[in-house]
Amino acid sequence: MADRRTTLADAALAIVADHGFKGLTHRAVDREASVPPGTTSNYFRTRVALIGAVVDRVEQRDLEVWAAGDGTPATTPEGLAGQLASYLGVLARSHADLARTRFSLSIERPDDVAEGHRRFLALAERSIGAIGLGDAALRARWVADYCDGVLLHQVTARRDEVLDVAAITAAIRRLLD
Repeated sequence: MADRRTTLADAALAIVADHGFKGLTHRAVDREASVPPGTTSNYFRTRVALIGAVVDRVEQRDLEVWAAGDGTPATTPEGLAGQLASYLGVLARSHADLARTRFSLSIERPDDVAEGHRRFLALAERSIGAIGLGDAALRARWVADYCDGVLLHQVTARRDEVLDVAAITAAIRRLLD
């Protein structure tokens, strides 16, 4: 069972995913989490603290979704491309709220997500370097930019379409070449 802070952060994440930051209030989180009024403000005194909890929870859930995948480090460009495409498919299919919240944060609070983005790029760079490809930092940026674009379209304008994981795998593979 999740602890109270996690429950409240998940409720805040759901509010941002559905209503944006204008809908994020301590009272709205109390209602979403089905807790007594005032509970959220006891845990997160300010709006800044509440938004910080959302930022942290988005990154934590992203890592949980990634860890629930194959789990085996990729050893080939094809393997890495397939893992990333599968991850995008899972996010779009089962965790669209997480993706929408991340994009809302990126627009409304770019400084708050910058450090997490740098950590993701560093992880991608290490993964790309580990499979023996040069210019890993540049390739990591290309792949991250492409993946963000695919996911953005998949949870907004194309939300009724099924993500073509094979086509995404092929596109990521081309970026890695």
